[in-house]
Amino acid sequence: MNNAESSTVASGLAWFKSSYSGTEGGDCVEVAAAAAVVHVRDSKTTAGPVLTVTGDVWTGFVGSVLSERSV
Repeated sequence: MNNAESSTVASGLAWFKSSYSGTEGGDCVEVAAAAAVVHVRDSKTTAGPVLTVTGDVWTGFVGSVLSERSV
């Protein structure tokens, strides 16, 4: 996992904003999938740091969030 990657390295990616992000500009994240990793950044600070995780780690994270929501 690399949480210090600059957005310049990940600038050529197609970024997608979370479907749970509102239009009010609150807490928003964007993700971009690459060949073997998923990049995550703050949508309000697109030039800031990018968190990079493997696809398995991302899948585990999303699965945990979804299971918490269904409780």
